[in-house]
Amino acid sequence: MQITNIQSKIYEPESIVNFKVALIERVIPQNVIIKITTDEGIIGYGEAAPFLPVTGSDAQETQHFIQKIATLLIGKDPFYLENIHNLMNQVVVGQNAAKAGIDMALYDIIGKSSGQPLYKLLGGNSNQIETDMTLGIDTPENMAKKAVEYTEMGFRILKVKTGINSIEDIHAIKLIREAVGPDIELRLDANQGWDAKETIRTMKALEKYNVLEVEQPVPYWNLAACCQIRESISQHLMLDESVHSPQDALRAIQTEAADMINIKLMKCGGIYQGIKINAISEVAGIPCMVGCMSESRLGIAAGAALVGAKSNIRASDLDSHYLIAESPHITGGFVQDGGLITIVDKPGLGVEVNFDAL
Repeated sequence: MQITNIQSKIYEPESIVNFKVALIERVIPQNVIIKITTDEGIIGYGEAAPFLPVTGSDAQETQHFIQKIATLLIGKDPFYLENIHNLMNQVVVGQNAAKAGIDMALYDIIGKSSGQPLYKLLGGNSNQIETDMTLGIDTPENMAKKAVEYTEMGFRILKVKTGINSIEDIHAIKLIREAVGPDIELRLDANQGWDAKETIRTMKALEKYNVLEVEQPVPYWNLAACCQIRESISQHLMLDESVHSPQDALRAIQTEAADMINIKLMKCGGIYQGIKINAISEVAGIPCMVGCMSESRLGIAAGAALVGAKSNIRASDLDSHYLIAESPHITGGFVQDGGLITIVDKPGLGVEVNFDAL
């Protein structure tokens, strides 16, 4: 089998939820949808969802790289994943969202060629996973109202964005816990908004509200602060922006800076690299989560396949398709009931894409 054509186009899903984090207030996302065609008529689809503060590129730069690398991938066997990843890495350092989109489309082809759902080919742990739902930063009162809406939709785990004003954050968590009751799991994500002292002070103040974990409270480079925080708080510490690569994961583990690691396909360069991060973490006894950026149903299906494949990936934050208006031209992949995602039993990603209509 050989790759005969690679096409890409910028896709702008409409935001339907006002979503603010400590890094930046998100505007309408721009993603890139990728279509890879083979000489056997098998077509794979992928999605790149760049976010400049994290991936270092925007949609235009992402599409430019995809167009550049496409000329080098024509004639390649899509099963030669390591060869293709090595080639992409030789062409450019970074551009991980673009690499993730190409990687995703290749895995879609591999699954379709094999006649198996991707989660089975990658390990086949379970076809059902549970995702959280994320609350963006707003007034504490509005966040509590939104939390109730999400729990009424069937979500049992809420991820709460924090990191701009710790006093407001504490008040928001208090109101959210009072509104949703004791049985809903709460996770925090400060998106690098605090320092070590503020993190420790805030997390101690939140102990009475039964918060399970805090994600990336300090700048990505400050692993020493993460070690200090881990020694001082009762909650788990998860790293996100600190871990882009398998090498980053190894460094975090060696320095004992994390209780969990958040794998994002757009950060690490796709499923192929995500598997490596999980394997390194599993050997060290560190569980993982798979998160998302602003992916549509297509990208979420790829993340769900990775979660469904591996038992060490014990949590998922695959909710961005709830924050944007879903396209009628991207369907399938999974069905969802509240936070429960059931992966469809179709080859590859199981997603139907009307590329020309996007």
